[in-house]
Amino acid sequence: MERSRIAVAGASGLIGGALVRSLTADGHEVRRLVRGTPRADGEIRWDPEGGHVDAAGLAGCHAVVNVAGAGVGDRRWTDAYKRRIRDSRVNGTTALAEAVASLDAKDRPRVFVNGSAIGYYGETGERTVDESAPAGEGFLPSLCVEWEGAAAPAQEAGVRTVFTRTGLVVSREGGAWGRLFPLFRAGAGGRMGDGRQYWSFVALHDEVAAIRHLIETDGLSGPFNITAPNPVTNREITAAMGRVLHRPTLFPVPATVLRTVLGEMAGDVLGSARVLPTRLLESGFRFAFPEIEGAIRAAL
Repeated sequence: MERSRIAVAGASGLIGGALVRSLTADGHEVRRLVRGTPRADGEIRWDPEGGHVDAAGLAGCHAVVNVAGAGVGDRRWTDAYKRRIRDSRVNGTTALAEAVASLDAKDRPRVFVNGSAIGYYGETGERTVDESAPAGEGFLPSLCVEWEGAAAPAQEAGVRTVFTRTGLVVSREGGAWGRLFPLFRAGAGGRMGDGRQYWSFVALHDEVAAIRHLIETDGLSGPFNITAPNPVTNREITAAMGRVLHRPTLFPVPATVLRTVLGEMAGDVLGSARVLPTRLLESGFRFAFPEIEGAIRAAL
């Protein structure tokens, strides 16, 4: 892709930060959406929960990428925090999509890449699912359906719109693995529950590469699972972490303890999501780290 101007919401987060570094390293101009008064060139003011964004700042951008949202795993799911998770995604997406749609056709971005998650599918057990599967049941599936639906104004304005249904990102910098690495390094890691639940992972490198592929490849729209093509069980992940870090994995966490500590969120830790990136592979994308051990080593 020729050097372009790209706006990124969520630029301070795990995925957004890595994406910004990748884009700027290749000479692209990145405009960051920020809360409060912009203090640097290339910053655009927005308030995701309040549903406001300075639309003029998006004019002339080749793409708008929205990977913003309160961390799903950051704290226990109280009713108040679930509202924050929902509002930060749905209201923010609505604001961006409406801002994109409000621009003159000549100034509109060519593509709107909006975050989503494999939580869309809910519990799948040992059954594999891809983008053709329906939404599951529960808080996360309902959230993802509403989150993706909030992008409708951009779609209706004729902007190519993509949904990145992201799996568990393997990185030391944050997310689920950001918490796992210190535990396993200390020799305190172990399987969760019975360990038979599938975790659909993706290396941070591949997450960023996939988003860039979706930006750069004309004609791609709709949902794309961003997960490595070889999902593995929590038991297999535990063994791989032990091998890579040369640490014992003797401390399983019983399901009852997870439910006590995490509350409702424990259902998603113990749940199984065996998700395949069918559409991404069909579009020509190739993963640099398709296996769990390689993804873990890449994170180190």
